[in-house]
Amino acid sequence: MAVERTLAILKPDCVRKNLQGEVIARIQKAGFKILGMKQVRLTKETAGAFYAVHKGRPFYDGLVEFMSSGSCMPIALQKENAIADFRMLIGATDPKDASEGTIRKLFADNKGENIVHGSDSPENGRIEVAFFFSERELV
Repeated sequence: MAVERTLAILKPDCVRKNLQGEVIARIQKAGFKILGMKQVRLTKETAGAFYAVHKGRPFYDGLVEFMSSGSCMPIALQKENAIADFRMLIGATDPKDASEGTIRKLFADNKGENIVHGSDSPENGRIEVAFFFSERELV
């Protein structure tokens, strides 16, 4: 298996509920190395640029509105098989469909406010990490 990078974003609902520490602890316990982490407040423009791949889809405007509604925490992660392992850790997009013990099953309220973002492919992992972090910021 190859070492991969993935981007996690602890979304505004995670920060509002003060669950950052709990979610980060679960990420670390699952063997992920944190390469970089910061807290930011996305503008609608920045959120729109990050989620541009979804532009035109029915949920896009609500997603941009939600992601710019409060602070969030992008986290660059690294691990062998990071993409698949992280997606398994966080669970299905809709917490109703997520497996027991996953982050979304435990903490998310609904499909729209589902606590955490995770990259969906190795290529997107690299692109998404680079969206928030320069290489010199990653250790």
